[in-house]
Amino acid sequence: MTELYSNEQKQQRALLIGLDSGAYDGERSLAELAELAESAGAEVIGEVLQRADKVNNATYIGSGKLQEVKEFVQREEADLLIFDDELTGMQIRNIEEAAGVDVIDRTMLILDIFAQRARSNEGKLQVELAQQKYLLPRLIGVGRQLSRQQGGIGSRGPGESRLESDRRHIRRRIDALEGELRELEKQRSRIRERRAKNRYITVAIVGYTNVGKSTLLNRLTDAGVLAKDQLFATLDPTARELRLPGGQKAMLVDTVGLLRRLPHQLIQAFHSTLEEAAGADLILNVCDISDEQAPEQLEVTRGLLEELGCGDIPVITVCNKIDRLEAPPPEAERTVCISAKTGEGLDRLLDCIAQCLEETVCRMELKLPYTEGRLLDQLRQQGKVLEEQYENDGIRVAALVDRRLVKPLEPYRI
Repeated sequence: MTELYSNEQKQQRALLIGLDSGAYDGERSLAELAELAESAGAEVIGEVLQRADKVNNATYIGSGKLQEVKEFVQREEADLLIFDDELTGMQIRNIEEAAGVDVIDRTMLILDIFAQRARSNEGKLQVELAQQKYLLPRLIGVGRQLSRQQGGIGSRGPGESRLESDRRHIRRRIDALEGELRELEKQRSRIRERRAKNRYITVAIVGYTNVGKSTLLNRLTDAGVLAKDQLFATLDPTARELRLPGGQKAMLVDTVGLLRRLPHQLIQAFHSTLEEAAGADLILNVCDISDEQAPEQLEVTRGLLEELGCGDIPVITVCNKIDRLEAPPPEAERTVCISAKTGEGLDRLLDCIAQCLEETVCRMELKLPYTEGRLLDQLRQQGKVLEEQYENDGIRVAALVDRRLVKPLEPYRI
């Protein structure tokens, strides 16, 4: 994957441009855009926020504001304009002709970051599919991007030869990518089926990007996942074994971070990855409690979980980064305050996970034949054995049993 800039290619100097129509907090969104731009490797040298009732169909911002942007570009030697919204192909072309520099929008920026960070084959295919679908209706207006020879933000991913091809070629490429992803999804489904067959209890970590999900995974499992203070530091899901108090084991799965106003095609592209949460026994909804937007972060996640059909899965709200606060907020039921960085509160979190998982189990009195040792092993790994007595005709066991194990154990119930 091409780097943003190297010794031969200087860092791009970007001007950020937003339009506040009252639909959302324009200043907050522009601040988030700045974080995204810096995560992509750009140097943000200025911001422009126009307040207007509606978007200019030809140039997104008004002609007067566009003239200010042109003067800023010339004066400060900016070489990239990043708009905090999706632009049409015609708008991109008109703005580039007026300003004389490259133009990308919020979606192109996020796609570029995804192209940098995706490591697995599936992640790379998902990114390229989203890029191709985004570019297809905009071919008329992205001539400047397609003719770039130097690379840069917004030019990573499929490559020039593919982007310069006609719509028919891009549609064929989309069909091919979707076919490859369907095959990978079948493989992922088989893995989930094996977990269910082996009665693995799964705990999924979900939440806004850059709230510390990967740091939490590393703390709880020594996973060694890349954890950086930047948006979308990791994209590919990671699963590791989690040991709970009392010896019970579970599979802890990290998922891709979410984002306010995350482009719809990206939600579609990473839907299979996010489906890890849909098959979980328990969900950890993580937020950055030191961020004043923490309630919104939690709502973004809750909304997507509802969309994925996860409404019936138990959720623990995890308020991370309490090390940045003078005093942690009071904890409520199924809400735990932690610092994944320092380890504070992790014991309480593990206890809460164990308690919630116990609610998904039932107590059973069993007499297992000596030939069914595998079932006893599953009970030890996936449940909690309370009593165990070896008798002449079998093993008498009292255990807390995962409800998915009840049916195969029913014949041995006392």
